[in-house]
Amino acid sequence: MSTNVVPIEVIESKIFVFRGKKVMVDRDLAKLYGVLTKVLNQAVRRNQTRFPEDFMFQLTKHEMEVWKSQIVTSNSEKMGIRKAPFVFTEQGVAMLSSVLNSDRAIQVNIQIMRTFTRMREMLTENEELRRKIELLEKQYDEKFVMVFDAIRRLIDEPSKDEKEIGFKY
Repeated sequence: MSTNVVPIEVIESKIFVFRGKKVMVDRDLAKLYGVLTKVLNQAVRRNQTRFPEDFMFQLTKHEMEVWKSQIVTSNSEKMGIRKAPFVFTEQGVAMLSSVLNSDRAIQVNIQIMRTFTRMREMLTENEELRRKIELLEKQYDEKFVMVFDAIRRLIDEPSKDEKEIGFKY
């Protein structure tokens, strides 16, 4: 049984969505793996054919600004970023395990893969729950429509059997 090198919550907090894909930023991955960002990126550059566009891409200026606004760091840390970072999709993170061979990188990579899987399972479960709720709402909406229609008819149509109240002269 393996122990968690990094808490799952930490890994989850390092996953962002860009271009419709869940990704992790090079500098966050480097910290998790216990290497410098420069070392991680050098390993990737030496093995560039392993990282096609759907495994890794560089953020645009706009995406970089969005990312900076999402991370909670000091201004000095933000200002240290001179060029847009590379981000890795789940497949790209899996591929990183083949270019970074340290024991820590392997253990952290396993945890990251499990975290991505767990998040995907949660989304699937939530999607199923959402569909069930929509079905219930639809069923209840239809029933309530019938009830409200019946109430409206009762309010709109005066009863023919009503007796007048009061004295007649």
